[in-house]
Amino acid sequence: MALQIDRSKIMVRCAYHSDWDGAMKLAWDTFAKFDAPDYSEEGIANFRNFVNDDMLRKMFIAGQYQLFVAVYKDKYLGMISLRERKHISLLFVDGDYHDYGIGTALIRYVSKYALEEEGVDELTVNAAPVAVGFYHKRGFKDVAEETAADGIRFTPMKLCLRS
Repeated sequence: MALQIDRSKIMVRCAYHSDWDGAMKLAWDTFAKFDAPDYSEEGIANFRNFVNDDMLRKMFIAGQYQLFVAVYKDKYLGMISLRERKHISLLFVDGDYHDYGIGTALIRYVSKYALEEEGVDELTVNAAPVAVGFYHKRGFKDVAEETAADGIRFTPMKLCLRS
């Protein structure tokens, strides 16, 4: 059940090393609830392995994999990560807080970060079937048809950051 929260006090920020476990737990819990029912056993296992990958954690600690969180007090409400400076590899919002603007705030934060800090002109994402509409509403365009790899279904998309 969702806590009553003051939306103006939700903080979107770069993640600290101490945020890793909470952010990955949020990603797994949200995936299990909303995405996993549409995935094969192979896809579910591959996603579980990805969010539990120690090498990914080491890349984050070394600054090679960016992670950002949306928090309210000590509760993780959302998370987003970037690989290769411009590819959204994870974006999850706690199901109790969908429609609070958290996903949009994360996209805005990361867009600004990618443009100003990384100097890239676009963001890319492989959108899960359940997230395609979300990304379209935020300006992402399909660059290919839905496909699958390792049991994970997705639609490749991109967002131009400069008009």
